[in-house]
Amino acid sequence: MTKTVTLLCLVLSLVLSSCKGDKSGGTRIAVIPKGASAEFWKSIHAGAAKAGAELGVEVLWKGPLKDDDLKAQIDVVQSFTAQGVSGITLAPLSDKGLAGAVQQAVSAKIPVIVFDSDLKGKDHLSFIATDNYAGGKLGGAELVRLLGGKGKVFMLRYVEGSASTAKRESGFLDVMKEHPGITVVSSNQHGGATTESAFQNAESLLAATKAASGGIDGIFCVAEATTLGMLLALDKAGLTGKVKFVGFDTSSKLVDGVRKGSIHGLVVQDPFKMGYLAVKKMNEHLKGQKIESYIDTGVTLVTQQNVDQPAIKELVSPDLQKWLKE
Repeated sequence: MTKTVTLLCLVLSLVLSSCKGDKSGGTRIAVIPKGASAEFWKSIHAGAAKAGAELGVEVLWKGPLKDDDLKAQIDVVQSFTAQGVSGITLAPLSDKGLAGAVQQAVSAKIPVIVFDSDLKGKDHLSFIATDNYAGGKLGGAELVRLLGGKGKVFMLRYVEGSASTAKRESGFLDVMKEHPGITVVSSNQHGGATTESAFQNAESLLAATKAASGGIDGIFCVAEATTLGMLLALDKAGLTGKVKFVGFDTSSKLVDGVRKGSIHGLVVQDPFKMGYLAVKKMNEHLKGQKIESYIDTGVTLVTQQNVDQPAIKELVSPDLQKWLKE
């Protein structure tokens, strides 16, 4: 009788264990972007989805609707922590604001990889991103070249607390310091996280610097939203193509702007690769493999001269539909 009961208990234990495994769905990797609206994040999502499909892991994609909703992003991290996912990959909206939530995840034995924008502290395993400082320098060097080393320029920042764009801003300004013929007339204005706010702030900045009467020769913007907002403001002011304009990141509208000559240069990241590696490296870690503490995903300058080259077209217009199934 005792042996029978023991055998039944063992069988029941195995059945419950099996059910638990089915419920958990195996390896589940959360991918948390800064927002949902920009094409940049859709490319990240597609890269993550491709990695998930290739590796046979479940990718859980969720982030705040707007790129400046810090509380919402913290809530998402805490929710995935409570769910007990296998790992979390995160593009933090703030280099300090997400530190506590990440620490909570790690304390719950959930590893974290940070991508796109850095995070203070040492709780995360790896940082996968563009060398944003180098990207800012690349944009600055191109604007200097376009202006022949002299002229008045301004830079429109993104939002406060964003580590990635802060590094781009620093890189750009450091290049400007190397060229005494260039005068930076404004570098402390923020465009905001949406195209709408960037457009409004761009209009104000163009007016304040008397761009319509020749007060500005060159402009640098550090993110997709600010670049598009500035493009719209220049178009409304009738200054499209008249002021040398270098932006950062890519979308279909921005690439069209390069083709038409409205934007003279775009510093472009590889978000598809970023999303792919975030999931791939987390999966490697979960399998006990050692991963790099920093991975540079590269940066490229896109101009009217190279925008239709095959490698550039693949970079700026990846096949997102194949992986997102939208």
